Amino acid sequence: MVQQYQSPVRVYKHPFELIMAAYVRRFPHCHLVPVFVDSEVISERHSEDGVTTVTERRCKVEADAPRLFKRMAGLDYLYFLQKNTLNRLERSLHIEVTNETFSSRVMVHEICNYTVHPENEDWTCFEQIASLDIKSFFGFENAAEKLAMKQYASNIKKGKEIIEYFLRELEEEGVTSIPRWAPPAPPPAARLHPPPVSAPPVHAAPPRDAQTDPPAAPPDDKLDADYIRRYLGDLTPLQESCLIRLRLWLQETHKDKIPKDQHVLRFLRARDFSLEKARELLCQSLTWRKQHQVDFLLDSWERPQVLHDYYTGGWHHHDKDGRPLYILRLGHMDTKGLVRALGEESLLRQVLSINEEGLRRCEENTRVFGRPISCWTCLVDLEGLNMRHLWRPGVRALLRIIEVVEANYPETLGRLLILRAPRVFPVLWTLVSPFIDENTRRKFLIYAGNDYQGPGGLVDYIDMEIIPDFLGGDCMCEIPEGGMVPRSLYRTAEELESEELRLWNDTIYKSASIFKGAPHEILIEISEASSVITWDFDVCKGDVGFHLYHSRRAPAPLAVPRREALTLGAHAITSPGANNAQLIERSWVLGRDYSMVQTALTCKEGESVQGSHVTRWPGSYILQWRFHSAPACSASSLPRVDDVLASLQVSSHKCKVMFYTEVLGSHDFRGSMTSLESSHSGFSLLSAATTSSGQSQSSSTISR
Repeated sequence: MVQQYQSPVRVYKHPFELIMAAYVRRFPHCHLVPVFVDSEVISERHSEDGVTTVTERRCKVEADAPRLFKRMAGLDYLYFLQKNTLNRLERSLHIEVTNETFSSRVMVHEICNYTVHPENEDWTCFEQIASLDIKSFFGFENAAEKLAMKQYASNIKKGKEIIEYFLRELEEEGVTSIPRWAPPAPPPAARLHPPPVSAPPVHAAPPRDAQTDPPAAPPDDKLDADYIRRYLGDLTPLQESCLIRLRLWLQETHKDKIPKDQHVLRFLRARDFSLEKARELLCQSLTWRKQHQVDFLLDSWERPQVLHDYYTGGWHHHDKDGRPLYILRLGHMDTKGLVRALGEESLLRQVLSINEEGLRRCEENTRVFGRPISCWTCLVDLEGLNMRHLWRPGVRALLRIIEVVEANYPETLGRLLILRAPRVFPVLWTLVSPFIDENTRRKFLIYAGNDYQGPGGLVDYIDMEIIPDFLGGDCMCEIPEGGMVPRSLYRTAEELESEELRLWNDTIYKSASIFKGAPHEILIEISEASSVITWDFDVCKGDVGFHLYHSRRAPAPLAVPRREALTLGAHAITSPGANNAQLIERSWVLGRDYSMVQTALTCKEGESVQGSHVTRWPGSYILQWRFHSAPACSASSLPRVDDVLASLQVSSHKCKVMFYTEVLGSHDFRGSMTSLESSHSGFSLLSAATTSSGQSQSSSTISR
């Protein structure tokens, strides 16, 4: 397996020329890096105009490894080849490092770049990409890989320390600025006798204020090292790399739907920075958020009055670490009454709104306190908890809420303080603890009776002046005291079921399963030409092919129970039901009965696709999602019915999409046709542009 590393952008607040003067001082050897023994220049080439210099070095590095590894390898030193390309006009240095030792067993590749800051020409940026692939190493491949990455990570930050050390050394010598490079002046004869018009022009750098093509700014998707420390916290180099690589993947697959960096980082922490596991969990959560419009929950959902009156929880200042503090008086809450009056879904939305508000408050506190705050503290007062709270439907609702929160809000809870736990609490804990992630359970602090009032109690985490009065503090708390929900507010099972269906089915996105041999199709009837069909879908599972057809003949009508119809003005959108009944009949011939009007798309799992089509003719349009697999060997080898039915039972032959489609009349978009261009996130998991890299400590020591 290839280990990869990609650094954030590191900014030196010094001009490029001064950074280069500091950089060259680390050769031929550097006492700050004891393992970097020596280096020799193999070749050095200069361009005729003096702009570019290419320097190749052979670097000798001590093998900083256990003695067993050294004995197996039969050597004490490693050799690396370094190629530096300095462009004085563009003010850039490109560094490429590969290993010479064990090149048949191990592949090390590192690329570093020093460039001018896009917003301040007196600052310098540094970026690093590296990869390490150990193909064979005497049967110890995994151990060697872990050792190399550990040493590499421990030495990545030394590069900045080395540059800063030599900058201080230059300053002590009185060197605080170095003039920028300029092309040499032409000889006197050339100045007296200018070249004829037919001669080629002399290429010289224009004055800074006259340059029309300044260095291109890096994309906005790059993370700055200072930004990470300020807003995300202290991360190890490999943790930074995981964050950057996951963001790159999201930018390729989700376009403008990228969650905030703090949110991405929470999912990485929840999976111990396993990139694949965090990506899977995050993609599932993004799909869930999109389907249920969770991003708009705080603005769109109005809490029922019952929650205002009887839900005993609320936000209350912050703890000693600056984390937002949420207090829940669970023992005073009539859980049965709330479930009977509101249903599970309304309570779930209440909890989701609390989590969304918590994320917002964490961002605010990060700005207020000037340090990263990514989670909050929850204080649960259990005074009054009894067997009434263990009512089975209430516990079931609690378990479902825990399941949803664990899947979609990982690492948002910094600490959970449970106070005044009664004797019945172990029963409740036994029921709910198996559904709580182990990392989350470690954050629980449980106090029975009044144990929280002494040393090691509540005052260790919350300032005395903001401890609520009902817990012995000095602060008046406005959290409702709760009480029993009147039975007159209880609703029947039918009413609750209807309300729950309204809450979660009131979403513009629909889901569809696609089986091998059974595509999902939507019929759109267009009554006027120049209408626009728009679509937005996520591929939740498997790979699918997406097609848009225009039918010259109307599909056969389906039975009403097998499809759902939605009429939008003069247009109608019809979707087959769960049976995936095909609208394109088997007897139809492409090019005669129907035609393809949009280029077919192959969409990979995890992709988010948006697009539109301006209709040329009225009539029937069919959107089709089809199971994507390798093409058949021959057209004559048609599958048998039994094989198709059997394939429906195989999970690997099932895809899933979440989609939304809408038809716009010509009067709705006239004058803004450019905004209706189709867009497709054509991302490949093998794309080199999204594979960040990591490698051994040795080459890291050489290049920076």
